[in-house]
Amino acid sequence: MSSHSSDPSTPDRGRLPHHREVPFQSPDPSTPPGEKILRRLREELFLWLITVDATGMPHTLPVGFLWDEAQSTFLIYSASEEDRDQRWQYLRQNPKVGLHFNLDPSGADSFILTGEAKVSLDDPSSDQVPAWVAKYQAFFSQMGLTIQQAAVVLPVAFRVRPLTMMASSWSTEEQ
Repeated sequence: MSSHSSDPSTPDRGRLPHHREVPFQSPDPSTPPGEKILRRLREELFLWLITVDATGMPHTLPVGFLWDEAQSTFLIYSASEEDRDQRWQYLRQNPKVGLHFNLDPSGADSFILTGEAKVSLDDPSSDQVPAWVAKYQAFFSQMGLTIQQAAVVLPVAFRVRPLTMMASSWSTEEQ
């Protein structure tokens, strides 16, 4: 029996997005989905960082990041507490965050991670991280900043350890 409806006002369930949340595991590059996720982790410039204030109100900000495969963490550089309104206060109150990737260029796949954020005192300035420089130098240059100036603007390193992942995909396969 087909899941397709003959009523044009009823959505075809086979064409709706499918979501599933699972404990986070580093993507397996030997599988097509794992390879696709790893490519996005390496190549995308920004993701949406979601923090929550004391009243439960979410706050979202696009941030640059590096995926650190060795530690299975995201390395993010941010402005200091004095320059970033309440964000650090939110993270001190509740280190749980969301990391949301945009839809891919086809609009078919997205993924959201939950995790715990912690300021990292072990990471050097962003201009001393070769992978960060390689990934963001052109971006900051377009903004009129040298990579060294960007490091002054974004002096605080923090790490996010992923806990769960919700992947969404659009499918035309029947369930």
